[in-house]
Amino acid sequence: MKQANKAKVSWLALMIAVFLVLAACGNSNGNKNAENAKESSSSEPAAASPSSSATSSHASASELKPYKLKLVYEGAPQADEKKVEEALNKILTEKINATIDIVGIDWGAWDDKMNLMIASREAVDVLFTAQWNGYAKNVSKGAYKEVGELLQQYGQGILESLDPAFLEGSKIDGKSYGIPTNKELASAGGIVYRKDIAEELGLDMNAVKTPEDLDAIYKVVKEKKPDMIPLYTTGSLFTVHSFAEFDYLGDGTIPGIIMKNGDDTKVVLAEETDIYKRYLRIARDYFTKGYINKDAATTQLSTQDAYKAGNVFSTIDPMKPGKAEEIANAAGMPGKLGQIMMTGKTVSTGETAGAMLAISSTSEDPARAMMLINLLHTDKQINNMLNFGIEGIHYTLNGEVMTPTAQTAQYSPAAAWELGNQFLNYVWDSEDPSKWEQFKDFNSGAKSSPGLGFVFNSEPVKGEVGAIANVIKQYQKAIESGSIDYEKMLPEYIDALKAAGADKVVAEKQKQFDAFLAGK
Repeated sequence: MKQANKAKVSWLALMIAVFLVLAACGNSNGNKNAENAKESSSSEPAAASPSSSATSSHASASELKPYKLKLVYEGAPQADEKKVEEALNKILTEKINATIDIVGIDWGAWDDKMNLMIASREAVDVLFTAQWNGYAKNVSKGAYKEVGELLQQYGQGILESLDPAFLEGSKIDGKSYGIPTNKELASAGGIVYRKDIAEELGLDMNAVKTPEDLDAIYKVVKEKKPDMIPLYTTGSLFTVHSFAEFDYLGDGTIPGIIMKNGDDTKVVLAEETDIYKRYLRIARDYFTKGYINKDAATTQLSTQDAYKAGNVFSTIDPMKPGKAEEIANAAGMPGKLGQIMMTGKTVSTGETAGAMLAISSTSEDPARAMMLINLLHTDKQINNMLNFGIEGIHYTLNGEVMTPTAQTAQYSPAAAWELGNQFLNYVWDSEDPSKWEQFKDFNSGAKSSPGLGFVFNSEPVKGEVGAIANVIKQYQKAIESGSIDYEKMLPEYIDALKAAGADKVVAEKQKQFDAFLAGK
């Protein structure tokens, strides 16, 4: 793979090379401050600075003082979390003399708990972040540590295995604040649905090409399965960036978009576009017809758990090969879900920075945190244990293929796309064994957004961004889920966004984006 110094070549040359390659191929640790203050300094590993390769040896691990790493990700807490921690601790102690505290935060509660965690300066080491989940905004708050030097010292495995497009496309002002997951690079929008129910009801899912086509499907589901929710959501529906094909230019929580599937570089408010209004109209229509769960604007029940309940027919999801199978296995219903891709394939910074692990600026041993991330990108045993649990308990293994056990549901985070290197993941026996080859094929031929590689720096307008966040929290889920009359509330929402400074933010984003384009 390419070495880190290749990232210094021109962006144009880099992206040409990249796409040629693609075409070919809650605080559960409240005493952490007191414990770890005795064990390590705030910016160096708790010993001399061994090389990345050396940290995996017995000798180098013995030179490090014990340290407990706190890893926070977005996903439901798991019943067997402690069992998995104990198993991981045996390996991590040998590798980097560290133990781990795994903290899963439910999807519905994530934003509030993460904002509180950051505001309170809670001691955390590694935490999930993403372009669509406040990455740039939290960088401007000082939530994440700049990791360039740490990556060079302790992340050589990452640099050797991760396509440079990911690292380059997630930088802000030339600096890295997160390590992207090694996963699919292209994006598309579509639905996941109960294939078994569709077959039972005789539904022609091949006829579904647009969101409007779902009306006839959901009408039958509602009539024939009155206890089933035709379309489940925890907030936004067709307006999500993967489906609407919006490029938020580095942070999906900050207003101002261009279209990923076009060539126009004018930054506009998504809420004022025709496609946004079209998708609000469909969502409102489906909500009033009873197709959408009534608590769409407020529920904290994740998609995975909703499918587990057995009364959900479909969900809107970002597409990739095997998406339905991933959800089905996590929900304990292998073979029962199908998927339909309903948009073209695109690549933007929303994908290169679409799932990352950041090192919190409150970490007491950032070097050890980077060692952990490096292991998640290079160590198959650690990666799969964190993502799927313990072999022989949560799954059995035949080569690279997993088979569920009676205990699988006790540890099934469904967060492999958040945590390290997906190309190290085993596959379930219900998945296509050529899944990772399909990922490579999926990446080829994707349309590149004009904004690919650009990440907005919100520092000049951080006051406005903070005020806008409150407006979004008040209106967005209710409007985008169809829960309220968009024709009445959308003008009010737009006025509130502009009163909070949205026009200033869009202007600043346009200014920075124009400079980026001029420098390409």
